[in-house]
Amino acid sequence: MDARPPVPSPPAAAQTLAEPAQFKALAHPLRQRLLFALAEQPATVSQLAVRLRAHKGNLAHHLKVLRQAGLVEVAETRRVRGGTEQYYRRTTRRLVMTELQPGPAAAMLQAVGEELAAAPGEPLLLLRHVRLTPAQAERLADTLTELLTTAEDAGEEQPRYGVLVSLYQQPVA
Repeated sequence: MDARPPVPSPPAAAQTLAEPAQFKALAHPLRQRLLFALAEQPATVSQLAVRLRAHKGNLAHHLKVLRQAGLVEVAETRRVRGGTEQYYRRTTRRLVMTELQPGPAAAMLQAVGEELAAAPGEPLLLLRHVRLTPAQAERLADTLTELLTTAEDAGEEQPRYGVLVSLYQQPVA
């Protein structure tokens, strides 16, 4: 994205989702992609339009929905050529869903699918079904969470990678 003024990181490390408006806001893949993009750094509607290859008016609408749900905020405004430029950022670094909702989950997977389709090289995508005791599943979940939450960022000059981890118990047929 283009140059931007220095903007502080999101204030909260994690936010637990509980409001219906939050789940509704997350039920659209473009809103998921906006959250992905804003995880890297704050950005204007114009910068997001270039990065996501989307129309500014469409993005402005989806940003408004995310703002109303408390998932993004205006981090900074600047006067530019007689207008006001707003930099949006996520309100938190991590979203926690205590209750998995089908709409947001499907939208996130669709958004990740769109990123995978556009990714250079050969993205890694694995699905494995394995039988585990509840204790083993809990240990695996804790290990994966620890691995991802402690991964150190190599800096802005390095390529950015997306990592999606899911551990779920399959329904009994």
